[in-house]
Order: sequence, then C-alpha cells, then structure tokens
Amino acid sequence: MSLLGRKYAAPVARPMLPFFAAGLIILYGVNGFANVMMETPEFKNDPRNPTAKPLKPEEKH
Repeated sequence: MSLLGRKYAAPVARPMLPFFAAGLIILYGVNGFANVMMETPEFKNDPRNPTAKPLKPEEKH
C-alpha cells in the first residue's frame, strides 16, 4: 500500500503553465503599482516606506 495512493501518468505542469504565467504577470504588476505608490507625496516621507530617506537625528549640544 503506497502512502499517496495510486500513481497516474497525468500531466500536471504543462496544462497549468498559462496559470503560472498569469500569476507571474499579476505579481509583476502589483509590485510595479506598489513601487509607484511608494513614490507619491503622501507616502514619500512615511517612516514605514522602505525607500524613504531617514530623518536627520537632532544634534546634541
């Protein structure tokens, strides 16, 4: 008795290729949109923004 049941010779990767490609295209678009949103004036200086320039610390007297 095998652990995963019967082994069938059914193609899995080839029929799913369009879905994998579409997923990559969607992820690329979401990443591009997020990068554009990080550069808007509203979020440009937000401390949660990874591309924001760090604020200069106050000088000690």
